[in-house]
Amino acid sequence: HVMMHKNPSCGCCDIWADHMRSFGFTVDTKADPDIFEFKARYNMPRALMSCHTAIIDGYFVEGHVPAQDILRLLREKPESVSGIAVPGMPLGSPGMEHPSPQAFNTVALLTDGSAYVFQAHAAGENFSADTDD
Repeated sequence: HVMMHKNPSCGCCDIWADHMRSFGFTVDTKADPDIFEFKARYNMPRALMSCHTAIIDGYFVEGHVPAQDILRLLREKPESVSGIAVPGMPLGSPGMEHPSPQAFNTVALLTDGSAYVFQAHAAGENFSADTDD
């Protein structure tokens, strides 16, 4: 189950929610005018922030994170990771489909405040649920 908190005026968040549903997730949406206070509760550094924050099995998932990365997080449950993020709103990430996609990283945030690259993504990578990779 995915609980997505989003900026009330943002539409790309809903496209990301549909991306998650295509992978079998149940997504509930909460339009949250205090979204930045919500993010602060998870000690999220401003550099990692995006337009929406989802909570999945106790992890935060920030921004346009591909469902494949979330499934890997839930499968591996890496030690001391509080959540994963795609900072900003990179073109070509799920929910931000664009004819000129850019490469981007999914970043894992550790409970001590440090971070590392959880998964690197190539520009134009296919994030749909019907691929076999």
